[in-house]
Amino acid sequence: MINRQIGLQLYSLKEYTEKDFLGTLEKVAQAGYDGVEFAGYFGTSASELHNTLNQLGLKAAGSHIGIEDLENNLNSVIEYSLEIKSPYIICPGLPGSYRNSADDYKRTAEKFNRVGETCREQGILFGYHNHHVEFEKYKGEYGLDLLVNHTGKDNMFIELDTYWAEVCGIKSVDLISKYQDRCKILHMKDMNNFEEKRNVEVGSGAMDFKEIVRLGRQHNIEWYTVEQEEYDKNPLLSIQESYQYLNRILQGG
Repeated sequence: MINRQIGLQLYSLKEYTEKDFLGTLEKVAQAGYDGVEFAGYFGTSASELHNTLNQLGLKAAGSHIGIEDLENNLNSVIEYSLEIKSPYIICPGLPGSYRNSADDYKRTAEKFNRVGETCREQGILFGYHNHHVEFEKYKGEYGLDLLVNHTGKDNMFIELDTYWAEVCGIKSVDLISKYQDRCKILHMKDMNNFEEKRNVEVGSGAMDFKEIVRLGRQHNIEWYTVEQEEYDKNPLLSIQESYQYLNRILQGG
């Protein structure tokens, strides 16, 4: 069964969530999204957030959790995720000391194996979200490959950020084909063209999201999660346009 759920990474609306977190969730639900991926909880208790998600008909589609919390507060992070029924904990990136060399990546992979095992024991999957730096090569291997090759497939999945891959001149579809079942979530993030590389609404730019979705369906991607960081219009209108485009192509339009 192919999952066609569309999520929103809430970092896309950071100026809204900082002022009115729960009110912003309502606006996301009104835009049509199936779920939200968290970038902070803004002091909201897990029980209140869980109740709000239920009331709005939204699913928790994962949480971005920094490496410091993963190393120092993992049990409480897992406990919160369990209470809001979030199936994924995702590291959104790494400081330089965790990725400045092949050995750094291998040491980080060892940490991720431990984090992933602990998450898995509690019924949660652990993932990693790329930017552009993970496509620097070390002895012929991308940093992202080093993480994948030195973690167990059950300990870490990839949340592939399509925009950052293509900023580096790498086709998202090639990475989906390469990582296959290691890739569970796609960050759907468009650019205006391959020269300026400005982030725009999904479907309004140069990236081939119909082909990305085709490959995503083939490899059973679980969430197609919109993220946008630059806007030429009201962000709430932008996220709605991205949803409408993605929903159309996921339905075969």
